[in-house]
Amino acid sequence: MTLRIDIGGLPAERLRFAASPLAELTAMLHVLAEPGHHPQLAGWAGDVWAGLRPELAERLREAEFLWRSSQADFLLPARPRPTLAEELDDVDRIDDETYVTAALVTTCGGRPAPSAAPSPLTDAAAAARERALDLAQARGGRHEAFAERLLADPAAVRARVRDTLEQCADAFFDAAWAGVAVRLATDLRLKNDLLRHQGIGAALASVSGAVALAPDGDCIVVDKLQDKATAAQGTGVTFIPSVFGSPHLVVVHAPGWQPVVQYPVGEPGPSEPVSLETVTLRLEALAHPVRLRLLRTLARGPHTTGELAHTWELSPPEVSRHLAVLRRAGLLTARRQGRYVRHSLDLPGLTALGTDLLAAVLR
Repeated sequence: MTLRIDIGGLPAERLRFAASPLAELTAMLHVLAEPGHHPQLAGWAGDVWAGLRPELAERLREAEFLWRSSQADFLLPARPRPTLAEELDDVDRIDDETYVTAALVTTCGGRPAPSAAPSPLTDAAAAARERALDLAQARGGRHEAFAERLLADPAAVRARVRDTLEQCADAFFDAAWAGVAVRLATDLRLKNDLLRHQGIGAALASVSGAVALAPDGDCIVVDKLQDKATAAQGTGVTFIPSVFGSPHLVVVHAPGWQPVVQYPVGEPGPSEPVSLETVTLRLEALAHPVRLRLLRTLARGPHTTGELAHTWELSPPEVSRHLAVLRRAGLLTARRQGRYVRHSLDLPGLTALGTDLLAAVLR
């Protein structure tokens, strides 16, 4: 299971390594929303939450869908700028249809709409709009409220999101970025030196063990629990290092977007020993590609059986059978919210299998 980025005929200069303030802020926001993914940053996250003004804390919760499960594509710039303000200006230049479609993917879950699909903002796309609201409702009241506001008045939501990000800069990002930027600059010197002197293959190998150049040199292969492909001809590929993003390897690959890879700087620490009985039980539960795909989706946030079935084009009964196996192995939890039952990944249980497996699922 891999993501393949076609770079056939792409000039070397179109492979870009650069730091992005906006992407790193997004990684920090993900840590705040999902501290269980980043135990090494739990102290930092606790300190930030404790120091936030109540109004800003509430703003982060109301828009967390843009960075909690998977980052919205417009938050990972294909052309990183020196400052957060410049990158937010670039986001402002994105048209409403593109912005809303990208935001709805993270808010509602599911797959991006095909590039030829009607915009959810047009009258002709009433069915697409209703589908988005139904998916958001299934994920919870906050999701539904955010989607409704986004579809009703995208300009107001966009302005509020930008203002929220600017407030985050004052509250915690600027102080953290001062130290992070040094580590990112050191990593970028290494990557760009490898790219100039040893070529694309060496530079990619230094990004992550999950990123490699295909033998024919025409494709970047990213080891992720999905089977997808995208192309970079004419646009290029941007690689953005992240200190706060570890252990995640995030890739923008939706149609119409330039491929962007945000990779972690540094490696996760060693895992605690676990019992052989526990390992055996859980590996048996994971010895099926469909269950691995379901876990990869649940790592992004709670989902209902229906959402998982829609995402992977499976029948609900088939998904239910796989979820039952994972629950018996202690890898899932379930919580009823109204008429929906939402399944969540049990991170402590999965962590017991070791950091290699955890990194593969969260990646």
